[in-house]
Amino acid sequence: MKINKRMITRYLFLTIFMIVLIYPVIWMFFSSLKQPQEIFGTTSLLPSEWMWNNYADGWNAFSRYSFGVFFFNSFKVVAFTVIGTIISTTMAGYAFARLNFPFKNILFSILMGTIMLPQQILIIQRYSLFSRLGWVNSYLPLIIPAFAAQFSGAFFIFLMIQFVRGLPKELDEAAIIDGCGHFGIFYYIILPNLKPAIFSIALFTTIWSWNDFMNQLLYINDVGKFTISLGLRMFLDNVAAVNWGAFFAMSLLSILPIMILFFIGQRFFIEGIATTGIKG
Repeated sequence: MKINKRMITRYLFLTIFMIVLIYPVIWMFFSSLKQPQEIFGTTSLLPSEWMWNNYADGWNAFSRYSFGVFFFNSFKVVAFTVIGTIISTTMAGYAFARLNFPFKNILFSILMGTIMLPQQILIIQRYSLFSRLGWVNSYLPLIIPAFAAQFSGAFFIFLMIQFVRGLPKELDEAAIIDGCGHFGIFYYIILPNLKPAIFSIALFTTIWSWNDFMNQLLYINDVGKFTISLGLRMFLDNVAAVNWGAFFAMSLLSILPIMILFFIGQRFFIEGIATTGIKG
C-alpha cells in the first residue's frame, strides 16, 4: 500500500495542534490528582501520589451543600434558558423572514444594532428593574429574559432568519392551500425544518448559560441556590488555604457535561452553522 506523505503530515500536524489545544484540560486533570503543595511547587505533569480522594473532598467541600446541589441548580437554569431562547428566537426569526408588518425594516435594524451593544452597560438598569420586581435571589432574572430573546438573542435571531429564508416559500403556499394560518405554517412547516439551527442555538445557549458567572453572582445570594460557577468561587472564599486539588477536580467535572454534549451533537451543530451560513 502506497503511503501518502502529505496525508501523514496533515494528520501529524492536526494531532500536535489538538494536544496543544487540550493541554490545559490535561494539566487540570493531573493537577486534580496532586497534593495542593505539589501543584504549583513542581514542574512535573504527573503526580507523585495519585490523590483520587480529591474528587470526594471537592464534592463534599462545603458542610451544608454538596456539589450535586450546584449541578442540579445549573441544570435547571440552563434547561429553562435554552427553552426560552429557542421559543423566542424561532418565532422572531419566522416573523422577520416571512411576515410583513409595520416598521419591519426599522425594527430589524435596531435589533441588529443591539449586537454591538456591550451587555455590561445594561447591568445597572437590569438590576434596578429586577430588584423592583422582587426577583433578586431567584432564577427569574436568569430565565425570563431568555423568553424575550435577551442575552445574545439578536445574534440567534439573525441565524434563524437566515435559515428560514433558505426554506422554499412553496411550502408555505401549500400549507395555506390546506387551510393553515401563520401559526400553522410556523408549527407544521417551518419548525420541523429548523432542527439543525435549533440545535446550534441550544448548544451555544447551554455553553453561555452554564459558564455564566457575572449575572449569577449579581442575582443569587442564597448558597442553596448557587450554580456551578458560584460553587467553584466558594473554594476561593475560604479563610483557610485553598484545596487546589479539590478545586481542579470540581472544575474538571464542571466542563464534562459541555464536552459530552458537544461531542454527541457536533454533527448537528456543524450542519446548522453551515446551512445558516450558505443559505440566505
